[in-house]
Amino acid sequence: MIARRLPALASGVLFGAGLTLGGMTDPARVRGFLDLFGDWDPTLAFVMGGAVLVMAAAWWLQPKLARPVFAEGFSLPTRRDLTPKLIGGSALFGIGWGIAGLCPGPGIAALAIEPVSAAIFVAAMLAGMFVVRLTEGRG
Repeated sequence: MIARRLPALASGVLFGAGLTLGGMTDPARVRGFLDLFGDWDPTLAFVMGGAVLVMAAAWWLQPKLARPVFAEGFSLPTRRDLTPKLIGGSALFGIGWGIAGLCPGPGIAALAIEPVSAAIFVAAMLAGMFVVRLTEGRG
């Protein structure tokens, strides 16, 4: 059972380390990147560029594989439509990212660096997720 979870743990640790080394866990750096008309900090563009290159390689390699190494099958998105819920959620994500300077992955990784401020963000994120679960399916 534990051996089956090791690849996920290793991926999470690698992801968190990459976010930390790339500066994504520093809210001031993220806000500097988002401040296009002020004191713009372009360093996160390189982090995002690296992520795009890794995903481009993964999308190129995936059709050549019969199945994933650590799973029974691939879990790929099938829907291509834009819904009001998706657009609204994306807008809320962007607003929250701009205000807090953190998003979910870096927020959790930041718990190891700045536990108090990151804990406030993570608690607010979890509360928002709880509210969505309560209201899903309504309206």
